[in-house]
Amino acid sequence: MLSQVSISSSRICINEATGYGPVFEEQPVDTIYPEESPEAKITLNCRARANPPATYKWKLNNMEIDLNEEGSHYSLVGGNLVINNPIKTKHEGNYSCLASNMYGALISQVGSVQFGYLDLFSSEERETVKVKEGQGAVLLCAPPPHHPAELSFRWILNEFPTFIPLDKRRFVSQSNGNLYISKVDSISKSVFSNYIPLMPQAERPIRKYPADLNVKFPDTTALVGQNITLECFALGNPVPEIHWKKLDGPMPNHEIRMAGAHLHLYNVQFEDGGTYRCEAVNSRGKDYHTAQLRVFGESKFGCSCSIKGCVRDLKVMLISMHNILDQYTTHFYECKMCHKCMHAINAYSTKFVMNNPYCPSSACAPTFEHNPVKRVLAAKNGRVVIECRPKAAPKPTFSWSKDTELLSNSTRVFIWEDGSLEILNVTRADEGRYTCFAENDRGKANSTGSLLVTESTKITLAPSNADVKVGENAWMQCAALHDPSLDITFIWSLDGRNGSSNGELLIKNAQLKHAGRYTCTAQTPVDNITASAHLVVRGPPGAPGGVRVINKTDKSVTLQWSRGADNHSPISKYTIQYRNSFSKDVWKNATTSPADVEGNAETSTVKDLFPWTEYEFRVIATNTLGTGEPSSPSPKEKTLEFLWWRPRTFGGGGGTSRELTITWTPVQPQYYYGPNFGYIVAFRPQDDYQWRRVIVADPQANRYVHKESSIPPLTQFQVKVKAFNSKGEGPYSLTAIIYSAQDAPSEAPVNVNGRALSATEAIVWWLPLSQSNIDGYQVKYWRNQEDSEGGAQRVVVPGKENHTRLEGMKPDSSYLIEIRGYNSAGYGPPSEHLQVHTKKPPPSRPPTILGTKLKGQSVNIAWEHVEPLDNEASIDGYKVLYRQQGSSTGTLYTTSRRYIDLPLHDGDYVVEVRAHTEGGDGAVAKIKISGNSFTDYHSDEETIYEKI
Repeated sequence: MLSQVSISSSRICINEATGYGPVFEEQPVDTIYPEESPEAKITLNCRARANPPATYKWKLNNMEIDLNEEGSHYSLVGGNLVINNPIKTKHEGNYSCLASNMYGALISQVGSVQFGYLDLFSSEERETVKVKEGQGAVLLCAPPPHHPAELSFRWILNEFPTFIPLDKRRFVSQSNGNLYISKVDSISKSVFSNYIPLMPQAERPIRKYPADLNVKFPDTTALVGQNITLECFALGNPVPEIHWKKLDGPMPNHEIRMAGAHLHLYNVQFEDGGTYRCEAVNSRGKDYHTAQLRVFGESKFGCSCSIKGCVRDLKVMLISMHNILDQYTTHFYECKMCHKCMHAINAYSTKFVMNNPYCPSSACAPTFEHNPVKRVLAAKNGRVVIECRPKAAPKPTFSWSKDTELLSNSTRVFIWEDGSLEILNVTRADEGRYTCFAENDRGKANSTGSLLVTESTKITLAPSNADVKVGENAWMQCAALHDPSLDITFIWSLDGRNGSSNGELLIKNAQLKHAGRYTCTAQTPVDNITASAHLVVRGPPGAPGGVRVINKTDKSVTLQWSRGADNHSPISKYTIQYRNSFSKDVWKNATTSPADVEGNAETSTVKDLFPWTEYEFRVIATNTLGTGEPSSPSPKEKTLEFLWWRPRTFGGGGGTSRELTITWTPVQPQYYYGPNFGYIVAFRPQDDYQWRRVIVADPQANRYVHKESSIPPLTQFQVKVKAFNSKGEGPYSLTAIIYSAQDAPSEAPVNVNGRALSATEAIVWWLPLSQSNIDGYQVKYWRNQEDSEGGAQRVVVPGKENHTRLEGMKPDSSYLIEIRGYNSAGYGPPSEHLQVHTKKPPPSRPPTILGTKLKGQSVNIAWEHVEPLDNEASIDGYKVLYRQQGSSTGTLYTTSRRYIDLPLHDGDYVVEVRAHTEGGDGAVAKIKISGNSFTDYHSDEETIYEKI
């Protein structure tokens, strides 16, 4: 439905020559910024023609951007907005540019900024797909999170970089990434990969299956001029053929690829819309699918202002269309007008675009005002297309002339449906002026351009094949002859990946990834020509693939693997490594049979393994250029159970009365060699013929205690131990002789005596017990009134001794002392209690040194007598330690006087004085002697006395 709206403006007279409002020549477009981009900036373009020149502002999500804000990531270059170090949370959104001058303001179309990313695949293991031979298979890709939606998919067979070749039987959908195999063929071994193992199941005879479409293209919409790809793929045996047709008209300009799975439509036009069908056929049946293709023109609206001295009126034609497309473009056409017209356009266009996003062009006669036929350059013997793109609605008919000659289609010249003129095998004679004529029911127009023919570019020095080792440099050269009026650029590419360079390419420190087909493209603005060469990089082998266990015993496994890339140097040997839970994730070289695994091998036996142990294996290839990366670890496998362990460390004896104790060293888990591991203990008295057997089910047990009240003490037993698991019982250990426990001592020590030595020490002695089974004595002592017997202090004395010193006692306290004998069977009865009273403590106050006097070669030191307190021991005399400063030993003097004469020595000395009592030595006073000066000196140094 068409609707026309007219807007009248007031009569404001402004001469057109004095200026005009902004007219956009370049506007922001949708931009996707890769999150890992090294460039770290986004540029949004905005350029408007205006007189006087326009000033620019930018909006993000309809909010004006403050370009002068501190820490802003934004900067303005001309009218372009540059975003430095973009951040997704701050800078993603819809941007628009506002261009303004004194005659008006114009808002650009919206350009979105989105952040592109591609996450890693999930690390979860994928289940094996099992398919009978002859059936079809689908392996799901499940691509990781990403943006934008378009991805390119390839599949690997076994190991990188072995990509699956695509043909009639195998197809990778570029819409979902799935791998479709129409008919699975049998192969000599299973295929293992890090992703999805595919295991063909042989079936004889091989069944045949009808064609079954698994990939079907959906209903599709497109804009005029776009390229479209439709996908179809079928499973079946025999492999189905794919055919395409357009049900409501002839097939447009197209190309069929991927053995029929892809239908490419180029430069689609309105008439290309319709119903398309793909049909899969084999000898067992057929399947088909149909869907719609809808083609729409770019949405536009225009404006026209008739200005004659002053603005008379403003006409805005708005055309509504069905809300079908999921994208649209809004074009503002050049209008020179007064500011009232500009404001009207802004107000109406903004409101209209918000409410009517799909807006095709108004009907109008052809005009070349904005897109005239251009001057074109073409290379001799090449191909050229001269575009004819007038604005017109409905679509016009086209014709062409060269100079004065009318052109028509031929084997060399072809007029496309969109009006473009194509010329093949261009010659000098094709130079001249070309005119395009366009006509529809609203009128006609023409535009003239020219064609200039240049010399074609020719390669004069093509790159040569190169062969290097990893780490060496590779050198390639390329030269070309070109038209002298044109600039030339050399572009080098590796397997389709481009990189600019000059005519020489140096690859430093070549690695395996640098190998491939290098193409030199000599390119001018008019034509290009290519020449290629192969670079072979020889290096250590690639990692083997699909390592797995195909056979196992209790002490060995047989491994199988697939050869990795030899990287152009034959594999000379393989090294096999293993790890288990006992090796703490450290890979160790395995012992193999044969000992040397040759480079042409794909199986090997690993021996000398532990039974019933879980292992992982990996394989490493070596050639003359080095050792490659290890393979991925094999699936974990456990060796079979086995039993041969015999206890090595074995003993027993002792324990409590009427007990037989048997001990052994428990087996470590890596030696269980099977489930349900335990021990069997057998024992009998020396003169008995009957063995008694006991099962100990705990694999970590290290003893068994047999209790029986009738066992006499120190009875001789024969004992042996063996292990068992689910596989059976192992051999017995050697027989050992062990004695049952002895009885505890039956007598108490007598004639216990003792005395206090000081305030904190006492000595005690007793008559030794006459029994021969005494291992030692326990002396227990505690304060009679203040302590309980449970908190008593204890001293253990060897059986050969009958006295001991008791320490750590409290001063002036009454202690009870008890002694009893003991052996491995326990303690005997206690002795009678002995009571000992500790002495009073020594004085807590040090002597007061009164002074020092020199007496020839000696020094006299005097001190004041110490008066003990009532609860302190009386003074028996004094001890004087004379030592060199810094030394812990010296000369110890004792005296009953209150002074002493000491010899004077060179250097610094310390004199220590303390009172001596029966309760011990009291607090110390110190004085430092240095030459003729004496200084009071206090220190916490520990002192060792040397008595003379």
